Amino acid sequence: MPLVPQLALVPGVDSATVASILAEGLRRSHVAADLEYLTDVIGPRLTGSAGAGRANQWVAAKLREYGMDSVALEGWRFGVAWHRGPLTMRLLAPHERWLQALSWAWAPGTNGPRAGDVVYVDATTRADFDARFAGKLRGAWVMLSRPYPRTNPDAFSVRDSIRVDSLRRLLRSAHQNLEQRDFLASQHALLAQEGIAGQIMDGGKEFALFTMSGAPDDVARFPIVVVANETFSEMHRLLARGERVRVEVNASNAFGRDTLVQWNTVGEIRGSEQPEEVVLLGAHLDSWDVGTGATDNATGCIAVLEAARLLGTLKASGVRPKRTIRVAFFMGEEQGLYGSQYYAMRHAEELARFQSVLVLDNGSGRIVGIALQGWDELHDLWTNMMRPIGTLGPFEVRSGNKTGTDHLAFLAAGVPSFNYDQMPRGYDHTHHSQVDTFDHAVPDDVAQAAAVMAVNALQLANLEALLPRKR
Repeated sequence: MPLVPQLALVPGVDSATVASILAEGLRRSHVAADLEYLTDVIGPRLTGSAGAGRANQWVAAKLREYGMDSVALEGWRFGVAWHRGPLTMRLLAPHERWLQALSWAWAPGTNGPRAGDVVYVDATTRADFDARFAGKLRGAWVMLSRPYPRTNPDAFSVRDSIRVDSLRRLLRSAHQNLEQRDFLASQHALLAQEGIAGQIMDGGKEFALFTMSGAPDDVARFPIVVVANETFSEMHRLLARGERVRVEVNASNAFGRDTLVQWNTVGEIRGSEQPEEVVLLGAHLDSWDVGTGATDNATGCIAVLEAARLLGTLKASGVRPKRTIRVAFFMGEEQGLYGSQYYAMRHAEELARFQSVLVLDNGSGRIVGIALQGWDELHDLWTNMMRPIGTLGPFEVRSGNKTGTDHLAFLAAGVPSFNYDQMPRGYDHTHHSQVDTFDHAVPDDVAQAAAVMAVNALQLANLEALLPRKR
């Protein structure tokens, strides 16, 4: 694999500086205390919520405490706020029992108890729908998919790291023709016209865990409730036997009235020689609200915050990077990478001078390598960058692309942007679920990730030249 000649070595970060970062980060880590505060005290950080605002302010205060030269909150326009209210769900037939369920985000409530028969709507085209279901769904609770196939989530490779909700959409659309895709795009509007009571969705995980999602640019037209995969499968089995399945749902959700301003929290240490050139470390601060957003993505945020602290400690001892090192805590990632996209638009004129973007967003696990995201010519550079921190490895520098998080917002501008590979640590259980809490985080792994990010940021900031651009 060809070298990038002027970048083949990693100058400017001596072994004493690396040793200082590792000693501070591994022996005097602030990770556990900061992670516990962000998850247990501040709690869930749904975009548009009061918790998100508290998190912005807390991170900003920590960045000042940890020695950043400047700290700012950068605002951008978000959609309307959504507030989750209480929900109860009962199975009424063929037997009675209370069910565990949650509202899909940005879905309305039921305006009181709403009972109805459960119907599996498996039409794939408008003609199929009209022939079998038109005029027969008023007051029904509909299911629109087969049960998600349950697998061992620990078998997922970290290099694939396909999120459950994304995989479900891919499986559903992989073999659709144009007619089927057009029907799918209009399906919710058609169901609303039919007057359904609402939709029942598959939680998509085992052990009665839920996969939560939703966004303000796709506000639901009717109530949507998520039930455990086991419950969803049971309803399908009962319908297949010809049994009547009837449920009652009472959900109370509320929407805000006005478009909100949300914030990215940004801090930086100014470069000593080329301050206009930037290395950016990023993670998304928002979370879903059914847990406390520990592994998605408080762990990534605390790794970036701790990396900032480590670099701030170096600055206090007189060691400054040649380029500016900036840290960004993006809001709105879960609704569609909103915060990072707005950041990239706001800083569009700067992006040509960005050295690199490094993002952490694959759970609580320690960093085990990096996918080159199309910059395979940087294989030797990244291999050399990992050598001084080899005791924290092993690390694999591999060809491949990561998707699904904030580094994507910078690729269109040609910025070398990467999302580290991490150990799974049960991420496919905790991701978007009600058990995404501090108990499932691994602070020692987060401390390792912070040290890796701090060293890599300093190495990139001190390289002789900018990395190659590509679109």
